[in-house]
Amino acid sequence: DCRYTCHQECRSRIDLDCRRPDQCQSQISPESTLLPPCSQHVTQLVEEEKPKPPTIQEIKQKIEKYNAKVTNCLLMKLNDDGTYTGFIKVHLKLRRPVTVPAGIRPQSIYDALKDVNLADMTDKRTSFYLPLDAIKQLHISSTTTVSEVIQGLLKKFMVVDNPQKFALFKEVRKDGQVLVQKLPLTEYPLYLRLLAGPDTNVLSFVLKENETGEVEWDAFSIPELQNFLMILDKEEKDKIQQVRRKYEKFKQRLQQTLKEARGKPG
Repeated sequence: DCRYTCHQECRSRIDLDCRRPDQCQSQISPESTLLPPCSQHVTQLVEEEKPKPPTIQEIKQKIEKYNAKVTNCLLMKLNDDGTYTGFIKVHLKLRRPVTVPAGIRPQSIYDALKDVNLADMTDKRTSFYLPLDAIKQLHISSTTTVSEVIQGLLKKFMVVDNPQKFALFKEVRKDGQVLVQKLPLTEYPLYLRLLAGPDTNVLSFVLKENETGEVEWDAFSIPELQNFLMILDKEEKDKIQQVRRKYEKFKQRLQQTLKEARGKPG
């Protein structure tokens, strides 16, 4: 459907988020989108640049080094199968309102243990703004992907919006600068946390809207779009009032200055 083309060497690295995969598969054969290898030399370079996964011993050493720097009880734990668990903190910096079920009680410990989805108990929806820069702590595994982290965050806040509307970013502070990078859905946040250490001033995770250059309006429902129009209309009116008040005060000060100037000689 999208006519995506890639080199054969790059095929394993491509992760397409097709809107109409059924049509794409029915019209285009995956093999028809592959180009022949550029050269044997390029293939060897790609294979050489691919990092090797760390061994269990290397992971164990990194975890011991990580835990030695932890100042609270949020330690990482290595499992017998080589996986490990730990904690990450995610800052919520959402500029647009989210959609949640209307009239639903807060989630209890019983609901969490029984994996009860309160959002399925009603069809009524409402929108509101999450607190700016709220922080949510998650206990995840080394096999937990960015996609699963996003879905977990939405579930904790009972947000029923499409997870594709959101993206997880990492903020790296280096030499007095803050570098922001969008993480791919297949990335493992806990491994990034392990490499960076427990200091959130060095590395932090941020949940934002999935800005891809153009807003995918077809991902929103009609009530959501109507709600956005209401919000934009209110923001426009507020902005107009601010501009009017600003220049009204300027006009009053100018008239007062002219009045005072008339009463002075020269």
